[in-house]
Amino acid sequence: MHATDMRLFIPCKDFAVSQAFYQALGFIKDPVNEQLFLFSNGDCTFFLQNFYDQVFAENLMLQLIVKDINAALNQIESMGDLIGKYEPIKQEPWGKVIYLWGPAGELWHITELTV
Repeated sequence: MHATDMRLFIPCKDFAVSQAFYQALGFIKDPVNEQLFLFSNGDCTFFLQNFYDQVFAENLMLQLIVKDINAALNQIESMGDLIGKYEPIKQEPWGKVIYLWGPAGELWHITELTV
């Protein structure tokens, strides 16, 4: 098998709020059907599904690799009321990271790699 892509299905507690959150984060929304949207930013894509399981959502972690962590932080800080919880840039041995929690409790590791 030779894989060419992998797309995650992200749950949401409030479908409208999650859609607005990901659009404010810079993703483009493309409807698949009434219960499922494909979100993309560059070559990165994922599905947002109108489904919620608290245990799954609050244990889901994703890593988004970016070229400029400062630009990512500016984007996050410009999100207003949609921002929720985040931790500012943290230096790690492998690069810099911002921890950002999505509306359903999913944890994003927004990362600029240096190694």
